[in-house]
Amino acid sequence: MLYYLFRFLEQYGISGSHMWGYISFRALLALILSLAISAWFGEKFIKYLKAKQITETQRDASIDPFGVKKIGVPSMGGVIIIMSILVPVLLLGRLRNIYLILMIITTVWLGFLGGMDDYIKIFRRDKEGLKGKYKIIGQVGIGLIVGLVLWMSPDVKMNENIAIERQGREMVVKHRAEAHKSLKTTIPFVKGHNLSYSNLMSFCGRHKVAAGWILFVIMTILVVTAVSNGANLNDGMDGMCAGNSAIIGVALGILAYVSSHIQLAAYLNIMYIPQSEELVVFLSAFIGALIGFLWYNAYPAQVFMGDTGSLTIGGVIAVSAIIIHKELLLPILCGIFFVESLSVIIQVYYYKIGKHRGIKQRVFKRTPIHDNFRVTDDQLDPDCKYLLTRPHSAKHESKITIRFWIITIILAALTIITLKVR
Repeated sequence: MLYYLFRFLEQYGISGSHMWGYISFRALLALILSLAISAWFGEKFIKYLKAKQITETQRDASIDPFGVKKIGVPSMGGVIIIMSILVPVLLLGRLRNIYLILMIITTVWLGFLGGMDDYIKIFRRDKEGLKGKYKIIGQVGIGLIVGLVLWMSPDVKMNENIAIERQGREMVVKHRAEAHKSLKTTIPFVKGHNLSYSNLMSFCGRHKVAAGWILFVIMTILVVTAVSNGANLNDGMDGMCAGNSAIIGVALGILAYVSSHIQLAAYLNIMYIPQSEELVVFLSAFIGALIGFLWYNAYPAQVFMGDTGSLTIGGVIAVSAIIIHKELLLPILCGIFFVESLSVIIQVYYYKIGKHRGIKQRVFKRTPIHDNFRVTDDQLDPDCKYLLTRPHSAKHESKITIRFWIITIILAALTIITLKVR
């Protein structure tokens, strides 16, 4: 809203109004404002939650060898994150931008879905929360909406990087003169970096483009569901999910900025996506909200984000990557989320195999994988066979959290490096 106000005032020569046309100015302002809101609103909201006794049911204290009991800690702190994102975005963003609209819808949709889960856990004292099938339906629903909008909206276009010419010793990348709809996405470690969904469906003959768009929508649904669930599983220690997601947000913000800048896109040999600069404003607010939330969520946590926050965070990461055609980089960038999800899948599958044979067996001591590092050997089930029992001594959760942050920083750097490695 403020963007349109100051752009209007610029017509009358009001000093400083032109600054609102700079994406860097609005992005940094969004970062500062989201930090301020999360710090101020967070304190008020935590007091309100405590007054209303909106606290999470007792977490499993048996897996914490340090005897930390997290009783009476307010949950639904994801509301702080959502408010700290939406207010700066609504004030500073170009609200007619299709990408910004999609990000706002994703935030509200998954925030509501996660809020329903937290509501059932807290007010109905049901630790299972919202039934899994309803969560999946909600995640598939927003993935379907995002995929169909990106398919059908005339505002969603790109300029492909189509030609490379040598001029002396320099490599020059050219983009198409006019933006158009495209099914190409960025694939790492491949010359040209482009993979077309329609080419993957070439066996459909003259219908390969339509089939490619259907494949793209299916991919969007899978990515949104996978990343939001991965973020949800990662939310098991104080500051873990918020810190990892803030780092991922920084990497996505860089990728969104270079994708919206035709000279930088040419230098990196990636697709130029007009109007995607508004994602930089959104992701700046996203980063600021998460860092501000860490003020209260760092060990020992004063508030938990709950599914209200974790599902929203995962959805934001997934949709922003899809918009800038970098969804195939997510297994690297969100490597921590991927491993968390994979550890649970392996554990459940291996346990079921043993159960059919009458054997009690597990691969890890606990899952998701971050819990594996804070369980001592004397806490293991003596009747169960474990494939992996390392480490034998437990680590404090703050040490585990920071080490996971460090790994995510490395993965974020590797993700950006892939743009030059081909």
